[in-house]
Amino acid sequence: MIITTTDYIPGKEIVGILGVARGSTVRARNIGRDIFAGLKNIVGGEISEYTRLQADAREQAFQRMIQDAEKMGADAIINMRFATSLIMQGASEMLAYGTAVKVQ
Repeated sequence: MIITTTDYIPGKEIVGILGVARGSTVRARNIGRDIFAGLKNIVGGEISEYTRLQADAREQAFQRMIQDAEKMGADAIINMRFATSLIMQGASEMLAYGTAVKVQ
């Protein structure tokens, strides 16, 4: 599966647009991470627990988007993007989306 943030794929011709491929996950913080993050907030620096949480969420959303595109019969995804939104206090959604296409 070719995935790009551009609206074209060099050397390939887009012969069909299949629709929007999407994948998402909702993740919540946990109390252990929050305690450590609060301490880290006092002294400064990266809060690596949250960095890993976001990276895991991005990867899961990304893989789900690919699975959605494969179900449509896509060869590639163009204009791929990530978005996030707050669902409730302490929980957010990570969304990966793009245009599923057939290429030649």
